[in-house]
Amino acid sequence: MRLLVVNSNTTESVTARIDLAAKAAASPGTAVQTVSAPFGLPLIVSRADWLVAGPATLAALAARRGQYDAAVIACFGDPGLDAAKELLDVPVLGISEAAFHAASMLGRRFGVVSFTAALRPMFEDCLAHHGLAARCAGFRMGPAFAGDPGLVAEQRAELLVDLCRQSVEQDGAEAVILAGGPLAGLAPVIADRVPVPLVDGTAAAVRMAEALVGLAPPGAPRPKRDRALTGFAGEIAALYAAP
Repeated sequence: MRLLVVNSNTTESVTARIDLAAKAAASPGTAVQTVSAPFGLPLIVSRADWLVAGPATLAALAARRGQYDAAVIACFGDPGLDAAKELLDVPVLGISEAAFHAASMLGRRFGVVSFTAALRPMFEDCLAHHGLAARCAGFRMGPAFAGDPGLVAEQRAELLVDLCRQSVEQDGAEAVILAGGPLAGLAPVIADRVPVPLVDGTAAAVRMAEALVGLAPPGAPRPKRDRALTGFAGEIAALYAAP
């Protein structure tokens, strides 16, 4: 099986982290290709960033259409996810979508932990969109961050361990999500220091994507109206063209 993983920001060091985590989670025989957004921002933090990241994510997916059996949007907040599900003919998952559902199966209530509180409004919107807000025990977030997003996992590892423990001990979380593409791969490193399951959204999305390909293999292309989309990348405009 061929799996495309799209980092919705433009930071190559984050893409490299996501790639390692995705390949570690993939089953033998799954070929993983991880790419950065072709344009946009170095880190997706706010609702405005999320909106900008949607077309960039779609452009990356559309540019490689026909080259993958499933795709993962590796940005917590899942920019462009609903559009991708509608326009593409293969399963597409977001890492927050996958993490929320995985955590809700690992415990009755789950916590969400990340490296900066600036992300919280976007994460809350995404949680509500996926319909699992009632299962969330709460958010534990770090202070403002302005460094290299490719290094934040190591730089704030101790803080993140403390936040995970607070989520368990004070909020009653029975599973904890490490939220954010820049934190990909950190969960297995610190898992023995947190007394409940830790969920890595990238790993969860990769494994669920593999399952969905088996459950719902690609069929005939979805019917599309031939519509002229102007001002966007040609790859995105092609998604609106009749097959």
